[in-house]
Amino acid sequence: MGTIEGQGPARSTADPYGLLAMSRAMFTCRDETDILRLALSRVGTLGTCSAEAGYLVRREELVRCPADWPGGTADLDRHVGELIERDGPVPCPGRGWGWAFGLRGLGGLHGYLVVASGVRPDEEEHFLLTVLVQQTSAALSNAATHRRQREDAVARRRPAGGEQLRAALSDLEHQRGVHEALARVAAAGGGEDAIVRTLHDLTGLSALAEDRFGNLRSWAGPGRPDTYPAPDAARHAEMLQEMARELGPVRVGGRLLALARPHGEVLGVLALVDPEGRADERTVFALDHATRALALELAHQHTLAETELRLRRELVDDLLDGTDETSAYARADAVGHDLHRPHHVIVVEWPDVPVSDSFLRAVDRAVSAIGMRALATRRGSQVVLLAQGQPHDAELYQALSREAGSRTGAIGVSARCDTPHDIPRRHQEALRALEVRRHSRERYGTAFFDDLGLYRILGPGNSYHELEEFVREWLGGLIDYDSRYRTALVETLARYFDCGGNYDQTAGALAIHRSTLRYRLQRIREISGRDLSNVDSRLNLHVATRLWSVMLGHTG
Repeated sequence: MGTIEGQGPARSTADPYGLLAMSRAMFTCRDETDILRLALSRVGTLGTCSAEAGYLVRREELVRCPADWPGGTADLDRHVGELIERDGPVPCPGRGWGWAFGLRGLGGLHGYLVVASGVRPDEEEHFLLTVLVQQTSAALSNAATHRRQREDAVARRRPAGGEQLRAALSDLEHQRGVHEALARVAAAGGGEDAIVRTLHDLTGLSALAEDRFGNLRSWAGPGRPDTYPAPDAARHAEMLQEMARELGPVRVGGRLLALARPHGEVLGVLALVDPEGRADERTVFALDHATRALALELAHQHTLAETELRLRRELVDDLLDGTDETSAYARADAVGHDLHRPHHVIVVEWPDVPVSDSFLRAVDRAVSAIGMRALATRRGSQVVLLAQGQPHDAELYQALSREAGSRTGAIGVSARCDTPHDIPRRHQEALRALEVRRHSRERYGTAFFDDLGLYRILGPGNSYHELEEFVREWLGGLIDYDSRYRTALVETLARYFDCGGNYDQTAGALAIHRSTLRYRLQRIREISGRDLSNVDSRLNLHVATRLWSVMLGHTG
């Protein structure tokens, strides 16, 4: 299959389940032109592409079919013929992109399906087109086999009930049964469980589906273990790589396995338990086609998950910037989040961990681990959460430290937010709490805006230059003295103010004698030149010592 580079616009009308449902109709057709007409009519439901023309091989020549399909031209006929059985680009006037997909079966090339679009389709649409081409090719092979057998029976004047013919027809009937069974699953909106159950019914063997990491997702049939064994991660990844090099199902021990890998990315594994080696060609056929159905289902789930994640991020971004409440409530409801409950804005920063989608998923896991519901987005080097409720103490920090494998992070938590209108202001509060934590003695951990007290005056993003100047103005002499003589005059003054000027409490807090405290306070008056009995001086000195205690690691 040719490689298609680039991406087209997002689609909202793709109908992936219709592909499997259509296969039933295709396999009941005995006329190859009707099969190709069905395929052409399905192209427009898959995204941005439209069907330009179809071609069938007739007596070793390419013939445009159906003849009444609009869009085909003599110039297009010539370009398709020049591909010489390869897939490739073809010119489609008025369209920016055109591609001819070869329809191939066991007997070789059956024809071409030509599609066009204003832009190159993205990976998901290319995958859906690939599935359509595979189904059309299989149906054409089925119809061609029936046609050849009828022609052989007439040519040899032999009734169509010969042993060889009956065997061939039996195989075709089985293949049609597989397609019909999986088409019924798709038509009913069945997911992984229904596909696995259908595979078990078709083969008589226990069937199972695993995720890409080897965790069990679904099982049908006897023998399900009470505890499913967890594989060694490195060996499992190596096995998947080896399987990816094969063209079809692979036997590993007592199991027959096939990879579900839309777009080339492994999303899961479908397996049959077959310790006695009973699997025959019909079993392999059923497993192969069930795997295609599973790949389509997993790709659909993956797309939905990615879309929901994108919508959640966009909602949080808009809420942080400010948006109307009616729209906010409706969008939150659409992604399953109740915005009417009290929330807190939480800002997470982990300097030694890149802020990637992987880290965002780690934050999601940590939030889930502590039982919180939250919407998340990335902003620069930070992850911002809009969380229902408030984490208790250090529980979120501890959960994130485990996920990140590092304790070098900091978290800022805003005050309670009751309406979407308040979210931008609460975001600033969370940033302020984070900033204070980053400039405190303990730079790692969680800071709550409600607990900042005096430090709510600190603004996020400041250089702290003015605050440093204020501390130097009122405490500079004492800081320099402590540094030069390894004394603790600034700490003594801070304790003195924290204890409300009570000598006994201050001496007890510092574990020194009252006379020692009296001596230190006298030295503080002499070195600083400040009168500790003056109301204004006491206030400024108290604020300076508070700032000093928070910013010790920054100014020390």
